[in-house]
Amino acid sequence: MDRQVRLYYDEWKSRYLKPAGRDSGGRRLYRIIHSLSRPEQTVSEGMGYGMMIVAYLAGADPEAHSLFDGLYRYVQAHPSDIDRRLMAWIQPPDGNGNDSAFDGDADIAYALLLADRQWGSQGGLNYLAAARRRVAALEESAIGPHSRLPLLGDWVEPAGRAEDDYRYNEYSPRLSDFMPAHFRAFGRVSDASLWNAVARAMKIAVTGLENNYSPNTALMPDFAEPAGSALGFPLKPARPNFLEGPHDGDYGYNSGRYPWRASSAVLLYSESFWERRMAKLSHWAEAATGGDPARLSAGYQLDGSPSAGGEYFTTFFAAPLASAAMTQPDQQEWLDALYASVYDRHEDYYEDSVTLLNLLLLSNNYWTPY
Repeated sequence: MDRQVRLYYDEWKSRYLKPAGRDSGGRRLYRIIHSLSRPEQTVSEGMGYGMMIVAYLAGADPEAHSLFDGLYRYVQAHPSDIDRRLMAWIQPPDGNGNDSAFDGDADIAYALLLADRQWGSQGGLNYLAAARRRVAALEESAIGPHSRLPLLGDWVEPAGRAEDDYRYNEYSPRLSDFMPAHFRAFGRVSDASLWNAVARAMKIAVTGLENNYSPNTALMPDFAEPAGSALGFPLKPARPNFLEGPHDGDYGYNSGRYPWRASSAVLLYSESFWERRMAKLSHWAEAATGGDPARLSAGYQLDGSPSAGGEYFTTFFAAPLASAAMTQPDQQEWLDALYASVYDRHEDYYEDSVTLLNLLLLSNNYWTPY
């Protein structure tokens, strides 16, 4: 499995990790391209993925340290216009706001903690201090002051804005931004009471959504919003075209990452709440496909019905489900089948990056810095 992960990384690196010039001090910059069809674009999500991957692969890649530093310098060179301690979500700017996306900065902060453990913070970059600054920025600009849920980014007003029909607020999270393993590490280097409150809020949100909308599947929607007319819990799946498209309330190309995030908390910290979620979700997935990963749909409604237009296989959904199966000792055959379906299959930046991060988890090469 180590060999297979190295081979996957080599292909990922050659496809998506690219030079991005030099900074004012003459030091090399690197970036992760957004897709093979749009190589000129880079998103903060990809920078977070790339920094985590490179930090984890330091034992296999002698270039990892210099690549990591070049990726981080690229992040520093492209700050959000709102909280300059965070990264602007897309480069070059696309006219939709030069602001942050929560998941990108959370992964960047976590990667900096990994770098501190991997290389120490006594060299040219103080990774631990940089991680603490970014975590502090998330606390101040990207966590709901009352909900304690992750905001979509630093652009979200906690009470919403009239021009957005108040739909984007502190109770309208992206469910794949629920990163319990990350948040435990953040609590070790910053405000533990705040991150404990975030952990509680995530559990309230997930429990309500599961009980009311996915009692048989434990699937989560891409986005959620308040179920009532006032801000607060409980939440409901977001309306169609809430932010990205008609399937914003389904288990789709955002929440497909949810099993990876939740399984990390089980496999790294033995968190029982997330283990119970993964038990239901993973056993549903095996039953729904008859144990054949090729029958996985690219998206589902929360009751387990395939989403319209998702009649194809992609590693993006299979790899996180493999991590979920890894939390369940009675699903070895299903886990093996999922692993076999993804470990040597390449698609594009998004699918391959998520797959590689899950391969690191599946091969016991994904560790927590705290």
